[in-house]
Amino acid sequence: MAILLAAGNFIFAQNVSAEDPAHENGGISLGEKFDIQNILSPYQMELKYGDLKPGDSLQVAFTAEVTSVCKNKGCWMKIALPAGEEVMIKFKDYAFFVPKDIESHTVFINGLAYVEEMPVEEQKHYAEDAGLSPEEIAAIKEPKKTLLFLADGVNIKK
Repeated sequence: MAILLAAGNFIFAQNVSAEDPAHENGGISLGEKFDIQNILSPYQMELKYGDLKPGDSLQVAFTAEVTSVCKNKGCWMKIALPAGEEVMIKFKDYAFFVPKDIESHTVFINGLAYVEEMPVEEQKHYAEDAGLSPEEIAAIKEPKKTLLFLADGVNIKK
């Protein structure tokens, strides 16, 4: 029994280590666990996206501040890079969703960065999810180059 208790304490200690930024600050972890030792800054991530073309992808982890979240389910979020471009973040296999009230929170994200052309209808769908006005949605008229990220793990700092 003592061995099981010791093993349980060891596992618990591993899951809430100081290396997990969400637990450090009373935040939460969603999806797969990942190492934050070599996490990129928003500026470094912006440089990485600058090198990507449609069809390219890059496995990476980075940190940024959330600018918007799906108000229906929390099934996507957006972050802004330093020069103002937004990254649309979706969650691998819809295995998890983020809380709908995390705008302005810092997140640590692990997954696949890629670039594609987003069709008008898909842009309008996400604009509706974000709560944009009918006028703002109607103003979307052309496909646009979109920075995307398929996250398999997210840590949210509170």
